[in-house]
Amino acid sequence: MKFYTQAVGGQTEIWRKSRPNDKALADPSVSEHVKQRLRLIEELRAFAASDLHLPTKSFGKYCDLKRPYVVWVVYAAEEFSSEGKTWWYPLVGKLKYRGFFNEKDAKVEAERLKKQGYDVFVGGVEAYSTLGYLADPVLNTFLHRDEPELAELIFHELTHAKVFIPGDTDFNEAFATANAQDGVRRWLRSKGDLKRLREYEEHLKKNMRVIDLMLQTREKLKVVYGDTSTDVAAKRVAKQRVFKGMLEQALEISPHKPTHIHYLPKTWNNARINTVATYYTMVPGFERLLKEQGGDLEAFHREVAGMRKLNNEQRMKILGTRSSTSSSSSTSQHD
Repeated sequence: MKFYTQAVGGQTEIWRKSRPNDKALADPSVSEHVKQRLRLIEELRAFAASDLHLPTKSFGKYCDLKRPYVVWVVYAAEEFSSEGKTWWYPLVGKLKYRGFFNEKDAKVEAERLKKQGYDVFVGGVEAYSTLGYLADPVLNTFLHRDEPELAELIFHELTHAKVFIPGDTDFNEAFATANAQDGVRRWLRSKGDLKRLREYEEHLKKNMRVIDLMLQTREKLKVVYGDTSTDVAAKRVAKQRVFKGMLEQALEISPHKPTHIHYLPKTWNNARINTVATYYTMVPGFERLLKEQGGDLEAFHREVAGMRKLNNEQRMKILGTRSSTSSSSSTSQHD
């Protein structure tokens, strides 16, 4: 009851502080930066409806929460498991995270789970979707992003309202990621902004080098955890050795500028690395499926929606294998 009470309170705060975009645009007290971003989001919503075949019920209002994150999310995993802990929710089923509108509450939950022996990671989140049940507003928390990154976020959240399968976090997040990245490409091409498109592709390519390293690390951890011949102490040593190797390789990928993979390296554990797997493991599979549909988004979305009748394991079998022959973003990242 305490968890759902804070959730209702947080959502109520968002409703209370939201107002239509046109009113925010007409308000002289609103900064020009915010107004520019709101105009851009109106453009993105129009493109999402006309070219991406996405519902655009959300992002018609603006809400300034006067804080950097809308929620703080707790992820957890057992000490020797590559699978994340799940929580059950009404309507959406099991999810691999627990969200709190107050950072202190998230940290209290994290400490509770740590005492139970879990690996835990707490991350601030700039945006989330109510999956079309509610009209989500534009939030101040994500307006600092550059144009392609903002477009990807908007298309990602709108995708959740298009197709969402209760109880399969990995499927839902990877679909939204793949669909949003494709949407950004289409949007930039429609504007004739080939320079920014090239920069966006380079951004994805660099990110994927880091993400691939993290996914490879997760596979190495599975081997460590599955070894029945070693004791607990030996597994802990091996686990830390794997993470240390990941961080060393990350420095080779980006030796001069730190990337998110080795930011606060001591926090790397099963829970944190699972957040990357959730968003990216199935992305190449979705990219392949879109290619098989000849880039026809409506056909692609129908194929994805048709997977509702399958179970999680069947969907993973179809989409879960990373392929070296997949599209540009996989060979080339919401938290």
